[in-house]
Amino acid sequence: MKEQASHVKTDRQLQEDVMAELAWDRSVDSACIGVEVEEGIVTLSGHVGSCAEKGAAESAAQRVGGVRGVVLDLDVVLPGIRQRTDEQIAKIVRDALEWSVVVPRDRIKVRVEDGWVTLSGNVDWAYVRDAADSSVRTLVGIKGVIDKIEIRPPMTSDDIKTHIEAALQRRAHSDIRAIQISVDQGTVTLSGFVDSLAERHSMEHAAWNTPGVRDVVDKLEVRLAIN
Repeated sequence: MKEQASHVKTDRQLQEDVMAELAWDRSVDSACIGVEVEEGIVTLSGHVGSCAEKGAAESAAQRVGGVRGVVLDLDVVLPGIRQRTDEQIAKIVRDALEWSVVVPRDRIKVRVEDGWVTLSGNVDWAYVRDAADSSVRTLVGIKGVIDKIEIRPPMTSDDIKTHIEAALQRRAHSDIRAIQISVDQGTVTLSGFVDSLAERHSMEHAAWNTPGVRDVVDKLEVRLAIN
């Protein structure tokens, strides 16, 4: 029996697939976005009309099979009808946070400068910080969000590592032994090999949703598919 030839997408094929995915996504204006690919790493350049569209473009590129990473070089250029003063933005951001059932209103501080929103303060869980970020990122008139919210760790480093390992086991990843987890003062570093970008994101998600995690350093590598 002959060995099957490996089938790995070339950078040119990845570029075409990413461009097609951007064009397919109705929330993205692909005409204003350039796509470059080098060794599986996709760089998106150009400009978009909102912070939410910037995130949608990143998600579209990540959905393409064979993409190993995405670099964003996109500027947010707001149309005239969407422009807001910093004072107006600060008010709508505060209102959005107060409407959230997850975010503790008295623990998040808001600062706005030239359309960029900085969130600071401290919470107990990473998902609460994510909820605050998500509540703000899609608001009209915002150019970007700088997240400086800190996580107060209620557990030791060993406890955090044990919880993450248990979460990965529950997700039934193909080879958990191929993953190394280290924890230092609330910062989790994941390294090793995974079979897909989706699996990589799942592992990041498991780490972020562990109490006490302040930051996640992703050093996971996606294995090249062999067919």
